[in-house]
Amino acid sequence: MTGQTVAGSATKIEARHVTKLYPKPGWRSKAHTSVLDEFDLRIETGEFVSLLGPSGCGKSTFLNILAGLESYNGGAVLVDGERVRGVNRNVGVVFQGYALFPWLTAQKNVEVGLKIRGVPRAERRERAAEVLKTVGLAAAADRLPHQLSGGMRQRVAIARVLAYEPEVLVFDEPFAALDAQTREFLQGELLRIWESGGVRKTVLFVTHSIDEAIFLSDRIAVMTRAPGRVKALIDVELPRPRGSAARSSEEFVHIRSQVARILEEEVRGGHDH
Repeated sequence: MTGQTVAGSATKIEARHVTKLYPKPGWRSKAHTSVLDEFDLRIETGEFVSLLGPSGCGKSTFLNILAGLESYNGGAVLVDGERVRGVNRNVGVVFQGYALFPWLTAQKNVEVGLKIRGVPRAERRERAAEVLKTVGLAAAADRLPHQLSGGMRQRVAIARVLAYEPEVLVFDEPFAALDAQTREFLQGELLRIWESGGVRKTVLFVTHSIDEAIFLSDRIAVMTRAPGRVKALIDVELPRPRGSAARSSEEFVHIRSQVARILEEEVRGGHDH
């Protein structure tokens, strides 16, 4: 799969002219800070898109809006043509913090989401075991979070989301706190899981890393500084499946240069504000 999307696929996620305001501090203040302004983005079914931009540009804010964890002030956010209103069970979220229950084993942590959804106990056990095997943690099923490395904990967090089979996966800098070697390993693991499934999930991945965005994505949406909107959409024409050799390819280096130039414009103050 190269380029933007699978032939014949339909729009899965659409953001139209989204505006998000936060009130400024002070109980008497009526002023607002604009975080997102005229934010537009369309993601096709089965596409992997990364959101990249300067700190504070609203990347995580849009992710939270898409997941139904935050409201917004204007425009529309749609999943399968339906406006997002509150938490959507078809959207699974993986955060930077693992958010694992410290008193539960890896297996039981993965079962939590299934239990909330009313999945019977035997089926919960079977599905959790299967997904732990998928992320390479079958041997660690009975370990508690403190007995796992940071990379293993993040894989448990990914497994927990995969277990209930959401149609959309959103990641908020899930590998940012990990060392470089573990981070690259997990990027490869994430692609292996995503590329090996019968039907690819639609993915929105928030990151600060240009290399991470290129390695993972079909397209990269580069944002302006706050108030954030999409400044450029970059196609990543690297063949799949992708291995570590992709990182040293001519196309990879070319895209890195292109994205870095756009980001540098924004960090230095933006040429169109």
